[in-house]
Amino acid sequence: MKRSWRVSGDVLLRMLADAAIVNLSFAIALVSHYIWVVGITGTASDAPAAFRQYLNLFAQNSWLLTLTALIVFHLFGYYGYGRPYQGRYKAIVILQAVAVVYLVIGFLAYLMSYQVSIPRAVLLLSWAVTVALQLTSRLSSAIWKALASAERRYFGVHSLTDRSVRNVLVIGGAGYIGSALLPKLLEGGYYVRLLDLFLYGTEPIKPYEGHPRLEIVKADFRQVDKVVESMRGMDAVVHLGAIVGDPACTLDEELTIEVNLIATRTIAEVAKGYGISRFIFASTCSVYGASDELLDERSALNPISLYARSKIASERVLLNMASPRFAPIILRFGTIYGLSGRIRFDLVVNLLTAKAVVDNKITIFNGDQWRPFLHVDDAASGILKVLEAPTALVNGQIFNVGSDEQNYTLKQVGELIRQLVPTAEVIEMKTSEDRRNYRVSFAKMRRVLGFRPRWTLEAGVRQIIEAFNSGAIQDYREARYSNYKLLSEEWVPYHLQPQNGWAYALISETERGRLLEQHERE
Repeated sequence: MKRSWRVSGDVLLRMLADAAIVNLSFAIALVSHYIWVVGITGTASDAPAAFRQYLNLFAQNSWLLTLTALIVFHLFGYYGYGRPYQGRYKAIVILQAVAVVYLVIGFLAYLMSYQVSIPRAVLLLSWAVTVALQLTSRLSSAIWKALASAERRYFGVHSLTDRSVRNVLVIGGAGYIGSALLPKLLEGGYYVRLLDLFLYGTEPIKPYEGHPRLEIVKADFRQVDKVVESMRGMDAVVHLGAIVGDPACTLDEELTIEVNLIATRTIAEVAKGYGISRFIFASTCSVYGASDELLDERSALNPISLYARSKIASERVLLNMASPRFAPIILRFGTIYGLSGRIRFDLVVNLLTAKAVVDNKITIFNGDQWRPFLHVDDAASGILKVLEAPTALVNGQIFNVGSDEQNYTLKQVGELIRQLVPTAEVIEMKTSEDRRNYRVSFAKMRRVLGFRPRWTLEAGVRQIIEAFNSGAIQDYREARYSNYKLLSEEWVPYHLQPQNGWAYALISETERGRLLEQHERE
């Protein structure tokens, strides 16, 4: 009974819509004819009398036109959904049905001219308007579906608009940003596969081990077989893996290029080959280098470090791979601060706060230099925003991630920390080692995705102070809190040595062999 009521209600609505179309068409035709005979040709000199006459025509004939139309439409299968009406001949059926309606009305007007008196021009115009409105109302959805179907055929079954993101591969998910992102993804109902070498240990993700929607793959993301294995069944990739920071990148230039650029291209190619829809890449505002202007995503890049150059090169590689089926998104994060599962004290806000609390000193180098700051928790929220956004908004886009309000000079950062740690002494020094200076606009991320960071710099500094006061952090100088110090440890190169060494060795061996053969011939 419930199903039949829905069907009857649907039919009734369609009949009412058809009645409205027929009457609207008739009214348009009458008004047009009235304007013609009164305003253009002047055939009718008494406009008010003519207007009353046309109103009477509508009142006397609209019910007959409506009744005739509904009967004919029913006989042509409008409301029973007969095969011809459902099939590809729907437009022809509509043309035939409307033509029959007006032929019947015209025939009745001929037989009963004393009761049905409608000018032939009105009938013809009403027929034309009815056909147009019927075709528009009846075929618009079919045309839309056909266009959507054609789009799917052209772009493939994995067209980005057809897929929702539920399964996410996070590369470098046990790192500073990754350990802040992981709980957000799990709380959001995502299935997460985490690929990480765990150079910093498993402590950053310890609370989530054993989660039913978390799969952990311990491997180097330069291992193609492990990357291929990890891509299966995924909808999106969040690539956070890299050697991060200027000092860490200078330790081994070959390794930095291999990890930050070559591996990124390989991972993206595998993802694209697997039909994965989104590829979110963690870049940095350091690509802007040194500038006195307010910079946005269209501003010229001025990298002054290998780290920044490797990120720019990766951005270009990824954006050149963009297609209707593969959406790379570049996120240029501000200078990050705050606590996550993997704590860092090689970042300016965290380090200055630690020094203020422990050493009672805040040493500031080049205090007039600008930086845009962003809490690590907000960085993770920014990634989540991109995962949830419609693909059309983010495909092939670059977003600065942060907030305009958190553009500070390093001196202002020191003064803020001093206010919260009054016992600390501020020491200002000049150096030529770090020439970075950039203020960044984050208007695009706010306008397009509605992203607004929750944290303020003051709240982030208070969070770090509290961690020291509670004893959660003992010695901020430990190597595990610094990328540079950790990568300088003797055991790390064993795990991170360049993997393309075989290629260089083979080339060298080939060259030696060529020279040896040449020498023997001589």
